[in-house]
Amino acid sequence: MKKSLRILFLCSWYPSRVLPTNGDFIQRHAEAVALMHKVVIIHVISDKNVVQNIEITDTIINNIRTLIAYVKPTKNPLIKYFRYKKAHKQLLQKIKKIDIVHVHKLFPVGLIALKLKRNNKVPYIITEHHSRYHKPYNKQIGFIEKMWSKIIVKNAFYIAPVSTDLGKSMQNFGLVGNYYTVPNVIDTTQFLAKKETNNGIFNILHVSNMVALKNVKGILKVIKKLESKIDDFHFYCIGGKADSYKKIAIELGVNSNTISFINQLPHNELISYFQNANVFVLFSQTENQPCVIPESFSCGTPVISTDVGGISEYFPKGFGILIEPNNEVELLQAILKIHTAFNRKSPIKMHQYVTDNFGKQQICKEFTKLYLRTLKLN
Repeated sequence: MKKSLRILFLCSWYPSRVLPTNGDFIQRHAEAVALMHKVVIIHVISDKNVVQNIEITDTIINNIRTLIAYVKPTKNPLIKYFRYKKAHKQLLQKIKKIDIVHVHKLFPVGLIALKLKRNNKVPYIITEHHSRYHKPYNKQIGFIEKMWSKIIVKNAFYIAPVSTDLGKSMQNFGLVGNYYTVPNVIDTTQFLAKKETNNGIFNILHVSNMVALKNVKGILKVIKKLESKIDDFHFYCIGGKADSYKKIAIELGVNSNTISFINQLPHNELISYFQNANVFVLFSQTENQPCVIPESFSCGTPVISTDVGGISEYFPKGFGILIEPNNEVELLQAILKIHTAFNRKSPIKMHQYVTDNFGKQQICKEFTKLYLRTLKLN
């Protein structure tokens, strides 16, 4: 049996009472690692409802000690910096012993990991999730952040981006280090393969945070064209503030009876939508390794996605169709192909693929390998 380690997850993003779904993919990484190791997470976030400058919560959530500091907001960046610094210090004082630090989203919390390495000889690895390292979005990263990011990455034992494509973008940006890809986690005990098809209605599903880069408007344009191609279909648009797109749908003349706009749902409530869908659509202009695609695969539902970021790295033949970004003609053709003549793999095989590559046990195994190598224990 592998040695059980004490792992500190140092998180720039993490679910909290302020943003309940922010960084939920990091929480799933923590839950996977906790299958074998003792995990504690640290996260600091501003909260307009706190009375004191800093309020700390210390709870056990899904077998993970969760330490979150809620900081009183301020418009003064210097005061904010010192409050965040003090909050992290107070959180770290609550932890007795750490074998290794696992940074999630390298900046800014990687600075704390760097200090722990230099002052306390605690090594760290980094998991990166942010798409900002891809061109042209990396132009938004300032000189100071880039300088410190280079130092943080150089001192990490491993950098584990969630896709190889993201790792290449980071290296092209000048972040030189020891890279090893570990993807996101899918709970395959919940996202189960569907047993039978729905009752004649062709259901199309989209789930995202609804930001502009997801190109929901482009999907709606295609849905309008689809009305003259398919007699009986329904489009479910779920996540973020989905109902903010109602006005756009009306302007496009989309039949309101063919669309349901549903705002953010708890993760477990999405499962039935994936299972009942005939196809899941992601029309993003940029991505890394979005969880929604393997979640759809895990339920046996084929996917139409733009071929951006690291999506093609985990997209087997027969699981769906990859198309060009912003190409509405290709999206329409792909939906029609899924509707009429797509030869997809069986739901059971799709589910097994996700278990083998994204299941908690597999991700725990991958991170454990990196931890042990970092500590020179194997």
